[in-house]
Amino acid sequence: TRDKPDEEYCAKIFQVLRAHGVRYFYYAGGNDSADTCRIVNENANKAGYELRVIHIPKTIDNDLRVTDHCPGYGSAAKFVVSAFAGANLDNAALPGVYLGIVMGRHAGFLTAASVFARKYPEDGPHLIYVPERAFDPEKFLAAVDRVYAKYGRCVIAVSEGIVDANGQPVVVGLRGDAERDAHGNVQLSGSGALGDGLSDLIKNKLKIKRVRSDTFGYLQRSFLSVVSTADANEAREVGEKAVQYSVWNNVDGSVAIRRTGDYSVDYFLTELESVAKHTKHMPEDFLEGDSDVSVAFKNYARPLIGNFPHYERIAAPVVEKVLHR
Repeated sequence: TRDKPDEEYCAKIFQVLRAHGVRYFYYAGGNDSADTCRIVNENANKAGYELRVIHIPKTIDNDLRVTDHCPGYGSAAKFVVSAFAGANLDNAALPGVYLGIVMGRHAGFLTAASVFARKYPEDGPHLIYVPERAFDPEKFLAAVDRVYAKYGRCVIAVSEGIVDANGQPVVVGLRGDAERDAHGNVQLSGSGALGDGLSDLIKNKLKIKRVRSDTFGYLQRSFLSVVSTADANEAREVGEKAVQYSVWNNVDGSVAIRRTGDYSVDYFLTELESVAKHTKHMPEDFLEGDSDVSVAFKNYARPLIGNFPHYERIAAPVVEKVLHR
């Protein structure tokens, strides 16, 4: 569901569960889903109804607190890498400026994964913009101009949720009539407004004619042929652990993942209150300057994504001209 939890909404959920004699409630999702679990659990406790409530982490934004990472992120990130690897090759063949708008209202983990599309020094994305850094249009234009002057082209990865220095979504500044959802939030994934606005900004200010943008939208979270093996395995594991904690241990909570060693994981249960309504942002050491990510982020994300698209370049040295010399 995309509905935000409130007391009345969650009371109805509990009433249905009790009417059907349900004793185990598992809810997969992000921090709003965890909050739903918290409120439903409180309803059950107040009513003296025995109900085990377990939140199962699942969000491509990777923005849940406590857990090292979230199932769903690795596969969505793999799609983002694949998309930018292909877009970069297309941009190299037909130079211009390309912007890819990636999901992530409050956290830039998914957009940051685009860094793995770089194979050669001149590969894009050349610039990466995430919500954790305030977006400055003038600095943005200067960076695009610099990259374009160097390579004759520019590939840019942008989080849908980038904000200005005042915390206002950039799309509002570019398109004052931005759509809003039922809760009054600016609609980020439902249109190409941010990509169109940034494209127009580049065209108008830098006078670059070929500027294109794509808003990845739902594809990045539902593309069946691009799946991270680690992600798929861990998604199954958190579901199994949820059942084990509730049935064997008779407890409530949110399943979380702990990273161990170079890369392995174990699982534990954390309190619903520690996850509900909270948002995790990219740590400072994952960011590099205003428009890039660090080695620390790469080390964090690489095992979650798995293998990357593989391609090579044909060595094609310029042949000395023979005709019409």
